[in-house]
Amino acid sequence: MSEYQIRLYKDSDYESVREIFADGITEHTAKAFHFSLRLRRVWAFFLVTFLLFSNITGSFLVSILAVIIDIGLLFLIQKYIYLSYVQQSLDDDMLDIQKYYLQRDGYCFWVAESSGEIAGMVAAVPPDHPGGERQVELKRMSVSRKYRGKGIAKALCRMVIDFARERGCEAVILETSYPQVDAWRMYEKMGFRRMRTFFAPYLVAKFIGFTILFYQYDLPVHR
Repeated sequence: MSEYQIRLYKDSDYESVREIFADGITEHTAKAFHFSLRLRRVWAFFLVTFLLFSNITGSFLVSILAVIIDIGLLFLIQKYIYLSYVQQSLDDDMLDIQKYYLQRDGYCFWVAESSGEIAGMVAAVPPDHPGGERQVELKRMSVSRKYRGKGIAKALCRMVIDFARERGCEAVILETSYPQVDAWRMYEKMGFRRMRTFFAPYLVAKFIGFTILFYQYDLPVHR
């Protein structure tokens, strides 16, 4: 017997769903920060900072302090990116989930429930780009930390795939960020293909390496 069940969202899930979503997004801050610290251009910037302050002040300690401040600012930038995305989402589609996802054609929202608790969630929306009427976009995928490793994420993903298949769509698409390694590796194992990568629409995105990955899962088309 399965340790969880997947069902449609209901209003009593509201607070749990929003909390799981926020936690699932913000936990990537540290991973994104560590990824940025592996970039040569970032360390080159730190070196320039050190040499500049060393030349101006002649103090080794002040120069080191300037680099430490740079590192702190880098972390704060990453944190701001994720926190602002969470807040924007909570004020947009996640503000009235019932109305946004369950009262509109082509939209849907599911939760995974285990032992009376909400363990995870996922949503489906029609993409807004040309040709999007033949696709379904997977969004808001998140599983609570205490319920990971039980196959819930895969089951939620399959729910969206089945939803798209039942609607006669040609593909399921999604976007994720490079630091979300566990997520994009799971998608690839399930048959999603990485179609392209691009930098997030932030001024510092290229410098800190904030990369968005676009995936697609093709469905057989019956004519």
